[in-house]
Amino acid sequence: MQVKPIKIAILAMGGEGGGVLANWIVSLGEHNGYIAQTTSVPGVAQRTGATIYYVELFPQSLVKDKAPILALMPMPGDVDVVLASELMEAGRAVQRGLVTSDRTALITSTHRVYSIAEKMAMGDGRVDSDSLIEHTRAAAKSYIHFDMAQVAEDSGSVISAVLFGALSASGVLPFSREQFEQTIERGGVGVKPSLRAFANAYKYVGNSEHPTEVQATALPDMATLKPKHPKVAALIERVRQQFAPEVQPLVAEGVRRLIDFQDLAYAELYLERLQQVQQKAHADDHKLMQETARYLALWMSFEDAIRVAELKTRASRFERVQKEVRLDQGQILAINEYMHPRVEEISEIMPSPKLGRWLLNPSSLGHKVLSKFTQEGRVIQTSSLRGFLLLNTLGGLKRWRHKSLRYQAEQTRINNWLERIEQHAQSHPALALEIARTQRLVKGYGDTHLRGLKNFHTVMATLDKHQNRVSPQILESLRDAALADEKGKILEQKLQAHALV
Repeated sequence: MQVKPIKIAILAMGGEGGGVLANWIVSLGEHNGYIAQTTSVPGVAQRTGATIYYVELFPQSLVKDKAPILALMPMPGDVDVVLASELMEAGRAVQRGLVTSDRTALITSTHRVYSIAEKMAMGDGRVDSDSLIEHTRAAAKSYIHFDMAQVAEDSGSVISAVLFGALSASGVLPFSREQFEQTIERGGVGVKPSLRAFANAYKYVGNSEHPTEVQATALPDMATLKPKHPKVAALIERVRQQFAPEVQPLVAEGVRRLIDFQDLAYAELYLERLQQVQQKAHADDHKLMQETARYLALWMSFEDAIRVAELKTRASRFERVQKEVRLDQGQILAINEYMHPRVEEISEIMPSPKLGRWLLNPSSLGHKVLSKFTQEGRVIQTSSLRGFLLLNTLGGLKRWRHKSLRYQAEQTRINNWLERIEQHAQSHPALALEIARTQRLVKGYGDTHLRGLKNFHTVMATLDKHQNRVSPQILESLRDAALADEKGKILEQKLQAHALV
């Protein structure tokens, strides 16, 4: 009888311990009567492709005269176990043909680390996690999936130990739990947290009722929302008094966001603008007010160099990074930021419009000098005193933001957008709703913001020129076309299709 080796593929990203996991499986086999071999093929770069580790195990007892010849790479349709450290990598394993319904046990974490393509999309470029789960489930013979990143976090360990525990609990390998645990102990590094993560994963797999969905962040509960600051409390009370219960949570979150972005006065301006729309809208048109509240808060908290610098120097960010890298006491953390501001972005945040216009003038000495310093990007170490003070000073320009060219330009754009919503709120509420949602095109920083703004102006100009012909459905299709292609080619095609050029 011909006996084939056990074939295991591991797909993991940098820093997740994929190599450790592969070595554990090799050690597990070699100490329990198996010949083992492992190879790896590195991914192109972080989150453009994971490293693939491949392990083959062959029973030592079946070896007679010659040692078995083990393969160096997994082949489509010829893998027994696939371990994926992230849901998209499980999908890629299925796409490569490594997962088959007649043979493969697929063990994957359901958390997401978004790919570069997903992040670069003008709209919501994220792949739907539920669809990925259903697709990968259908492709495998047996399927184990849960948020292993969270289990690793709760255990104070890394995801490789959780995958090892899930592999043991699956029962697809001919080794006992004790043999798995002995493998971790032989490693001698991080034994206690690894065993803890292993045990939690083993227990989790045994619980058939474990959840797989990621819950969205909840909006504020208006019944229990009681800010301590009296002026903030007054704003929240104003929200309760002036807006419908269905709209209040979104408006309250907008107030919080804009106080954080600028100050109390800016949050008051937010409420005044929403009230102006509410006066023109139908009393029961809660959807229009919800979407306007959402997108107005997003637009008013636009991303400029000041905002970027402020966020990068917050204590909460340093704490989050320290937690993510599991910084131990006595260790030193260095955080390097790559920044490449353009002349326009620097000019737009100057606390004097006159100074900003001078710097924007290509013939001015200021523009020529500034251009030389912005030709290449720079790495700034915010964990150093010099780097921190540099960005902290830039973030401190927040108090003068209302005098900047960027602030003035954004407020003009926002007012024009709100006027269009108010214009149609009574006579054509469905169109007003789609106008509110078109703000999705305006987002990001630098070139991303410019591309989105260009598409937004194209769509709005089309609406202004062809008001009698642009229905809510057409406006929605134009917005979706602009979000689908950052270069605007799909939007041009859609405009031609509707004879709106």
